[in-house]
Amino acid sequence: MKNLEKILIGLVIVLALASGYLLVECFLTRADLKEANQIIEAQQMNVKIVDFTQLFIDKVLSGQSEVSFEDRLQLENAVRDINDQEIFDQWQKFVNGGTNDEGQINLTRLLKLLVTKISY
Repeated sequence: MKNLEKILIGLVIVLALASGYLLVECFLTRADLKEANQIIEAQQMNVKIVDFTQLFIDKVLSGQSEVSFEDRLQLENAVRDINDQEIFDQWQKFVNGGTNDEGQINLTRLLKLLVTKISY
């Protein structure tokens, strides 16, 4: 009977240690998963910013004529899809700019903001 008790106590200790180890691993894995999700979100944001910037360059900066309504709508949807208030506000300043000088300043600010928002 004493040997059986010792075996059961040993088994309980081993199971308790294994449970503790698995619990620690679970918490570490959750932390890693949270970090990975943050990285993925940042990369998705970067893709949206780069896509908008490329579209902006293609439709506005490289365009030989006035930007069409469809292109404006596409640009507006792309900037909204980024879901960044600061970028959207600067976009609105650019779109609603008055003089050529204001337009150039707002264009420069928009492009600088887009570049700085891309996280590494």
